[in-house]
Amino acid sequence: MTSNVDTETGPVAAEQWRDKKRYLWLMGLIAPTALFVMLPIVWGLNQLDWHVAAQVPFWIGPILLYLLLPALDLRFGPDGQNPPDEVMERLENDKYYRYCTYVYIPFQYASVIFAAYLFTASDLSWLGFDGGLSWAAKIGLALSVGTLGGIGINTAHELGHKKDSLERWLSKVTLAQTFYGHFYIEHNRGHHVRVATPEDPASARFGETFWEFLPRSVWGSLRSSWELEAKRLRRLDKSPWHWSNDVLNAWAMSIVFWGVLIAVFGPALIPFVIIQAVFGFSLLETVNYLEHYGLLRQKNDKGRYERCTPEHSWNSDHIVTNLFLYHLQRHSDHHANPTRRYQTLRSMDGAPNLPSGYASMIALTYFPPLWRKVMDHRVLEHYKGDITRVNIHPRVRDKVVARYGTAVA
Repeated sequence: MTSNVDTETGPVAAEQWRDKKRYLWLMGLIAPTALFVMLPIVWGLNQLDWHVAAQVPFWIGPILLYLLLPALDLRFGPDGQNPPDEVMERLENDKYYRYCTYVYIPFQYASVIFAAYLFTASDLSWLGFDGGLSWAAKIGLALSVGTLGGIGINTAHELGHKKDSLERWLSKVTLAQTFYGHFYIEHNRGHHVRVATPEDPASARFGETFWEFLPRSVWGSLRSSWELEAKRLRRLDKSPWHWSNDVLNAWAMSIVFWGVLIAVFGPALIPFVIIQAVFGFSLLETVNYLEHYGLLRQKNDKGRYERCTPEHSWNSDHIVTNLFLYHLQRHSDHHANPTRRYQTLRSMDGAPNLPSGYASMIALTYFPPLWRKVMDHRVLEHYKGDITRVNIHPRVRDKVVARYGTAVA
């Protein structure tokens, strides 16, 4: 069931309905072009002899992620528009929307290659620097490219769910930057099957800190992706080490891409490669952490988990972050309809909602006491105080049950 926002139906409503966000989706290109946009600012600050300030624009990724997007989410608030049923097919087949995701990729790689040059260059006098970048600027540059890679994983997420072979291939290309090509397998065939269960490494448990979740999800997802591909290939009488293993060929893309760049720019690029990759995939895992925190699918009489419903994903309809993440925050509809394109995803009744957009919540995950203060009571309220319906971390299970009992009034 969809929410009651902007849901007039019928031929007249369909005739009059327009996607107010149609051209705003191009805001998704801010992340892969931000580095180029910052260059005139860097040059101008150096011309004013503000050389310390000239290093700040290289931190545009973290600035955008931790400051600008949360502020804009608070300013503009929730979206409030759902497409009516009558326009869904037309909207789904409008190729303009898929081109908005395709064009992310060339800008992504142009930014990565240019950043590799900036990171290793010894003479950036054309930008007003005396020599190369300082380490403060280099770290900011690597984190900004990592931010671009993390958002790129979301672009790959959108493309990887589609049936079109070109889009699936582009998904792996996009993931190559962060060495996270196995996500293409694990997310589609692992996470979507096991979501909101203790068996899913990408579903965070009640009382589990982000710092506990991060290694569990990274290692668990990697292991699961390999097992899924090995099982698929054995059914075809092929070795798991066959070239058609989508984990191996996705990793090969990363090795080739970064191998070429290190050959061109030298070993000095290696710290950049590591920093951007780790920061990029950790952003994905941060989003994984907050998307299903504490939520649990119940088992039926046969011991099988119930079908995934809107109540098993945390949602946010804050418009600005949704524009950057291609409606990822309408996560319940995505799990109900994984192949549905982002422009047709809808805000759904029954879905628990975060207090703000994903961008606002990401920084909160780094501080477990603050996160639990904001989120634990929301989990309990979602389940009407019944702690037995919550996906609890084993480490805190006894303490949680002792505190709340089997139900909370």
